[in-house]
Amino acid sequence: MNQIKKMLAVPAAVFALWAMSATAATNEELAKRLEPVGQVCVQGQECKGMEVAAAAGGGGAKTPDDVIAKHCNACHGTGLLGAPKIGDGAAWKKRADEQGGVDGLLAKAITGLNAMPPKGTCADCSDDDLKGAIKKMSGL
Repeated sequence: MNQIKKMLAVPAAVFALWAMSATAATNEELAKRLEPVGQVCVQGQECKGMEVAAAAGGGGAKTPDDVIAKHCNACHGTGLLGAPKIGDGAAWKKRADEQGGVDGLLAKAITGLNAMPPKGTCADCSDDDLKGAIKKMSGL
């Protein structure tokens, strides 16, 4: 009987050591899987890791054609939900007259209007980027 206990003690000890190391690895893996996917950054405050994202995004000014193609064309290309169509000078002029010119249109584009979200889905566009796109779409 004593011999059987000795024979069982060695595998039991090995199994216990293996289980402890497996648990440690599992806890580390769980912690890694539970890490946040991203972070919220507030403009004007330091945000670690955003230097890479800014470099990848190209930064700097965007051309009106790029802004229109990526962010404006889906609605303004077809007149979706009453959006003035690209190149429809009369519709754009009417809105500009009601809103106070191109600067008034820009103010509405920044805050959003009706179904258009703020900045027309181009959250990283500067005011100048948006103004250039408005001028190009409207012909004003």
